Amino acid sequence: MNKEIKQKLTPIIVAAALLLAACGVEKLFPGLKTWQLLLVYLVPYFVAGWEVLSEGAEKLLQGEPLDEDFLMGVATIGALAIAFMPEAEPQFTEAVFVMLFYRVGEFFEWLAEGRSRRSIAELMDIRPDTATVLRDGVEQVVDPSTVEIGETILIKAGEKVPMDGEVIEGSSLLDTVALTGESVPRGVAVGDNVISGCVNLIGLLKVRVSKSFGESTAAKILDLVQNASEAKSKKEKFIRRFSRVYTPVVVGLAALVAIVPPVLAGIGVGGYDDAWATWIYRALCFLIVSCPCAFVISIPLSFFGGIGAASKHGILVKGSNYLEALARTSTMVFDKTGTLTEGVFELTAVHPLMDEKGLLHLVSHVEHNSIHPIAAALRDAFPCNGSDCSVSEVEEHPGMGVSALVNGSSVAVGDASLMRYVRADISSECEECKRVGIVGTMVHVAINGDYVGHILISDRIKEDSASAIKALRDVGVSKIVMLTGDNEEVAGAVSKELGIDEYYAGLLPADKLTIVEEMLSQKNSLSFVGDGINDAPVLARADVGIAMGALGSDAAIEAADVVIMDDKPSKIVSAIHIARKTVRIATQNTWFAIGIKVVVLVLAFFGIAHMWLAVFADVGVTILCIFNAMRALHVRKV
Repeated sequence: MNKEIKQKLTPIIVAAALLLAACGVEKLFPGLKTWQLLLVYLVPYFVAGWEVLSEGAEKLLQGEPLDEDFLMGVATIGALAIAFMPEAEPQFTEAVFVMLFYRVGEFFEWLAEGRSRRSIAELMDIRPDTATVLRDGVEQVVDPSTVEIGETILIKAGEKVPMDGEVIEGSSLLDTVALTGESVPRGVAVGDNVISGCVNLIGLLKVRVSKSFGESTAAKILDLVQNASEAKSKKEKFIRRFSRVYTPVVVGLAALVAIVPPVLAGIGVGGYDDAWATWIYRALCFLIVSCPCAFVISIPLSFFGGIGAASKHGILVKGSNYLEALARTSTMVFDKTGTLTEGVFELTAVHPLMDEKGLLHLVSHVEHNSIHPIAAALRDAFPCNGSDCSVSEVEEHPGMGVSALVNGSSVAVGDASLMRYVRADISSECEECKRVGIVGTMVHVAINGDYVGHILISDRIKEDSASAIKALRDVGVSKIVMLTGDNEEVAGAVSKELGIDEYYAGLLPADKLTIVEEMLSQKNSLSFVGDGINDAPVLARADVGIAMGALGSDAAIEAADVVIMDDKPSKIVSAIHIARKTVRIATQNTWFAIGIKVVVLVLAFFGIAHMWLAVFADVGVTILCIFNAMRALHVRKV
């Protein structure tokens, strides 16, 4: 038993023992006067409830009199005092037990919250306390926050990667499970990027730091998870508003129950002496039942657990409102490249109207600084390192391609729309490609407005894209759409292979936003899945923006509401399962708590429910709801 648990349990155990002792004293000495019995029971009462009473008094002084601690204090003090009313029976045992059981409920609440937080903390324990930096050829173990960009750090086998950077020496396997939820190691070698939060499994790595400690991937993820609770779901907002109305209404009803019936009984014929004691007792039961603990505690705890479960699967959710929106998704819109396909392009054909090497040489120069995946494939086809060519006036044409001056000649590399823009006469179809059945992205080339040929680039569909689309249909997503800047032929082939309902091809970034806006106007609950770099406007506009394959991508982490840390579309299905389970648990807790409380309030009014049942309606229901909320932490992999 750790120190914190011991501190929480000690007053509960001591108070329970003292309550048993007080009951024994009452049995052994039946002649004790009421005030003497009160003194006996006050000992366990204050041991159990001193903290509750002091917090209730503090909230009262702060102008928050309807806090549950204050309500519980009033109810139990009233139960102790009722024994001094005419014809009333002492309720000392009930009063102490109510306070004791309330403390038991608080303990379980603390335990559940701690477990949720520990689960996330253990999962996200990805940021190391130290880093080994090379300074003047000497290894120094320092605080990672003191390491600057450009310095070299050493990462030994078994150590966590403290900061993002580029491998300059060594090769190894990295365990990315804390980030992606997947246990398959990732190989890295010289020239590869590594990100903080991974664990180096075998080799020694020398890494040149590319980001400061505060801007590292691990720091961003930790900040995201820690701040996720700030974005409240509609259910949480409703419960907050409901409790603000419900609690004062029930307290007002309790006051009426305590006053109106005994006044009427005294006015009417045959008024009875114990009316005040009877109705005040019922009013105290009202007060106990009125505490909104069950839903005020368990609803946020459910969503907190859901966010933790998602993190365990390598899915980062920026708030419970997005988890709730994801559960309602009926339309799923995918970007194609890097989302449904691998985004790793390969050159599959070259059809030049000039020397082939000369064509590839020019293209490689024009695409030299572009970050687009197609540009990388073109550069790989003909590396231009060490060339003496002069390249200037490089201009990106969003959604179309790139142009530049190479040795004084204007070279344009891109799609058919770019060729029209530079007035190059082309045919967008290639009879040779059609003849051999090659499908891919056609990259056209023009020099000084003259068409000089095209290159065909192809992309591979991800292994689990087809199964993910099928699984989305199985979980009730009614419409699946694909948006792409690629040509009609490629888009049609991918859409047919994956079984997608609709696709839109040849789109510019602005076109994607227009299409999503139109779908949203049809009142669909829409989630958009993109790579988080080129699709930031659409990710921001959708009901839920989901960034795919965001491992190490700052843009994805910033732009999206939900971040899938690896490249698997199937994780979206897992995210929906988690979201729906979380919302289902929160709904169960809401109606269960409200239903039980309403029933017991009615029974209390008619004198059927005594304080023991009132305690169950408050503390007992709270504990049951907490245990139910804890189920949100555990979701099987889909």
